[in-house]
Amino acid sequence: MCYGPDSRPPIAPIAGAAVDSQIVVLTCADGTRSLACIADAPEPTGAGVLILPDVRGLHSFYQELALRFAEAGIDALVIDYFGRTAGTDARTPDFDFMAHVSQARYEQLVLDMAAGADELRRRRPHVRRLFSVGFCFGGRLAFASATQSELDLAGVVGFYGVPHGAGRAGIPAPTEVATQMRTPVLGLFGGDDPAIPTEAIADFERALTEAVVEHELVTYPGAPHSFFDRKSEQFVAESADAWQRVLAFVGSRAAA
Repeated sequence: MCYGPDSRPPIAPIAGAAVDSQIVVLTCADGTRSLACIADAPEPTGAGVLILPDVRGLHSFYQELALRFAEAGIDALVIDYFGRTAGTDARTPDFDFMAHVSQARYEQLVLDMAAGADELRRRRPHVRRLFSVGFCFGGRLAFASATQSELDLAGVVGFYGVPHGAGRAGIPAPTEVATQMRTPVLGLFGGDDPAIPTEAIADFERALTEAVVEHELVTYPGAPHSFFDRKSEQFVAESADAWQRVLAFVGSRAAA
């Protein structure tokens, strides 16, 4: 698991901003009904983000993150992964998410992403450029989403998405599918993350370069997995830099 129950994004709300979010139910192409959270930007820039959570699925960390994106003028929608096995009932604090992660399949996650992208574009038709932003399990999924041309993404952002080896739910190794990626990639990693050694990041960098995929991979020395957390006071500078890089990545391509 990336974050604990009390973790929150390390981004202060913008003073005077008035943003809100709502829980909605998506209908996927296979008929599955799935939870999502959408936050509308009061002053939209034409950019939108599809937020791909860690293994907990739709969680308060990501619902708050959607608000912070909206404050920055970026419409946001967070998807859930467990509509097929957990339904759309409200989740209790003791929700056994790992029991549902073990039943998830990459092909179904692609349908979940497509439903989220369609819903955001339907509700916010001014969104001209859509990006995926994922964390851990969702970070790897964000990298893989760069291969899904039907999502029509303008770029993908992965926080500590494991780029190598076998992954949960059969999500392909990003290093191995780099030649299929069709959008720019921003990868953000902790230098002290035992799940993602330096060599794995170097291999991913090499694969992206050889595939001629526009990319930037940033490693923060000494930072652990899931450093992007309000509780990680010793990594405030790294979190602030990562957030600014995400906003710049989205903003520069949304304006194109």
